[in-house]
Amino acid sequence: MAVSSQSPLQLKLRHISTTNSTTQPHPTVTFFPKSHLQSSLKFNISVSAVPKSVAITADPEPCFTSVKSFAPATVANLGPGFDFLGCAVDGIGDYVTLRVDPNVHPGEVSISDISGAGSKLSKNPLWNCAGIAAIAVMKMLKIRSVGLSLSLEKGLPLGSGLGSSAASAAAAAVAVNELFGGKLSVSELVLAGLESESKVSGYHADNVAPSIMGGFVLIRSYDPLELMQLKFPHERDLFFVLVNPEFEAPTKKMRAALPPEITMSHHVWNCSQAGALVASVLQGDLAGFGKALSSDKIVEPRRAPLIPGMEAVKKAAIEAGAFGCTISGAGPTAVAVTDDEETGRKIGERMVEAFLEGGNLKALAMVKQLDRVGARLVSSIPR
Repeated sequence: MAVSSQSPLQLKLRHISTTNSTTQPHPTVTFFPKSHLQSSLKFNISVSAVPKSVAITADPEPCFTSVKSFAPATVANLGPGFDFLGCAVDGIGDYVTLRVDPNVHPGEVSISDISGAGSKLSKNPLWNCAGIAAIAVMKMLKIRSVGLSLSLEKGLPLGSGLGSSAASAAAAAVAVNELFGGKLSVSELVLAGLESESKVSGYHADNVAPSIMGGFVLIRSYDPLELMQLKFPHERDLFFVLVNPEFEAPTKKMRAALPPEITMSHHVWNCSQAGALVASVLQGDLAGFGKALSSDKIVEPRRAPLIPGMEAVKKAAIEAGAFGCTISGAGPTAVAVTDDEETGRKIGERMVEAFLEGGNLKALAMVKQLDRVGARLVSSIPR
């Protein structure tokens, strides 16, 4: 199935401001439903005006006949950073191969093949995260003269808590952009990924932004979109121990577990821990980073009981030498951090044992480093 992409998008972006604002304290903090947030924000990327940065007067010509892109997995939330902190993980992710296809109607995209862990995914580009992101980028670039065929290779399991949908969206967005000469900015690519995420898993960028940008990313604002990349020191080693159990934790179900209100004391605590986590990332302080990672008092306490054995897994990781441990994204993957790869393997073994003993779940452990690059072109065929 092919879907047209001829309607342009408006992008509302703003330079990061240093202006401070103050608000009066309240006894509780309310979580607005995601549907409310999405309905108030999606409007900004659906109207007809195109900003100067993307004001392309002519239909751009493809620079290649085919390109292949890769986008890495991500760890979102990072404990206290619910929906505004995330990072990219090296070595695992999704691939998208995109080619100019004369059999696809000009201005449209068709999904020709899905392989790997995504065999159950729809090939309808309106219901596939890669397809939605590809269409969004085609709209931004005003592609009308050629049709595109997309092939998706899923390296990430669905519903794993490792940003599976975001990786597909990021890889597709980068592939379309590179096919036509890389005209869009990073922030514009993130907006295209958000268009996909909003229809698949909710309007949040803590997966798709680090998948596109690499490293650690803080989402300062969604309306307008403001992104801050946090530079972890290159001379410091950081290893993520990712343990994925054979258990489904649907994002919808995990979001439904969140409290509608929180106490002011929990709000203050989580804000302070998120601040400590950011400071630790910038300083390369892994002990401080791990301590903050493990400190969430709002989201993890509600979600952990829904993942069999999670409490035992976290305890096992810390006892085995991890600096910290929490749930990756909505779960069920557990993530621990260390500064040594061999120690990471031992931590992973203990976490796997804890999932089996505490939750009767089989699990797979991986030790991965921080991905500092983000989504990128891996090969291309010139015209």
